[in-house]
Amino acid sequence: MRVDLFDFELPSERIALRPATPRESARLLVVRPGAVPEFTDATVGDLPSYLRPGDALVFNDTKVIPAELHGLRIRGEATTAIAFNLIERVDAARWRAFARPGKRLKVGDRVRFGEAGRACLLGEVWATVTAKGDDGVVDLAFDLSGPDLDAAIHAVGAMPLPPYIGAKRDSDAQDVVDYQTIYAREEGAVAAPTAGLHFTDAMFARLDALGVERHFVTLHVGAGTFLPVKVDDTADHVMHFESGVLTADVAERLNAVRARGGRIVAVGTTSLRILESACDDDGRLSAWAGATDIFITPGRKVRSIDALMTNFHLPRSTLFMLVSAFTGLDRMKTAYAHAIETGYRFYSYGDASLLFPDAR
Repeated sequence: MRVDLFDFELPSERIALRPATPRESARLLVVRPGAVPEFTDATVGDLPSYLRPGDALVFNDTKVIPAELHGLRIRGEATTAIAFNLIERVDAARWRAFARPGKRLKVGDRVRFGEAGRACLLGEVWATVTAKGDDGVVDLAFDLSGPDLDAAIHAVGAMPLPPYIGAKRDSDAQDVVDYQTIYAREEGAVAAPTAGLHFTDAMFARLDALGVERHFVTLHVGAGTFLPVKVDDTADHVMHFESGVLTADVAERLNAVRARGGRIVAVGTTSLRILESACDDDGRLSAWAGATDIFITPGRKVRSIDALMTNFHLPRSTLFMLVSAFTGLDRMKTAYAHAIETGYRFYSYGDASLLFPDAR
């Protein structure tokens, strides 16, 4: 499909720089194809009104690591400040990262992170640039590896805000709380599964009282989730890989939900991506672990879920293509136009939508 079919104009003032407080006070646009009206303006706190006893919510329990690193390139006596956002772990000692400004780096450069003169634990961390691409992506080989490197990143790193927020303000202590779900437990993401940011313990208590089940999968979100599609046709796009796990126990429990007439509701596109990676043509789930580059566009039927809660996504992004595949491209463009006109807040810290599938 032509990528420009997924384009739309988004005013910059619609991009949220802070989340709603409290979390569940964020707005929720409910999109129900065939219903009258098709669009309902609600809040996340109203979510239980759209669920039934026996339904199941599926959350991604990945935990964001402090993947934004600020360092100094050391080249002889000359030093240059460089910022990095870790993208993907290559092995125990190496990470792939976006560099800003990447043009000032070359293979072989040494970079120092943290406080000079305090060799970790836990102050000064060194890395060598071992590869460089044309798109600002570099490979960093750290002098530490394994758990020692993990501890060092936690010591010197900051919360990796998305580029459309980071370009407007620096991350701060509040982001450490705001940019993490309350149920995060499996470290490895460099971006948050943002639909889950809206949930609170009080919200969980209300869902429990209603009889809605909660289940957890893990998909470590990569920075590629923020990248626009730069090709003209979706067939030419190379999808980024993300690693994750769906356990046999959770798969069996979700299959049982549908068998007794309940609905599976994915909280976030990352939850959906791992469920789709793990289901067969009939939508039945099995245990799954590994890396997925699944690319869901209109024309590909989504089989694993019955509803999707997700934030509002970038124009021309793979995530807007995904929601268009689930609920219909024309309907989603109309829904997004409604959201923009009525003041919904977009992206990671923005409002949410609850989408039901296109019945056609």
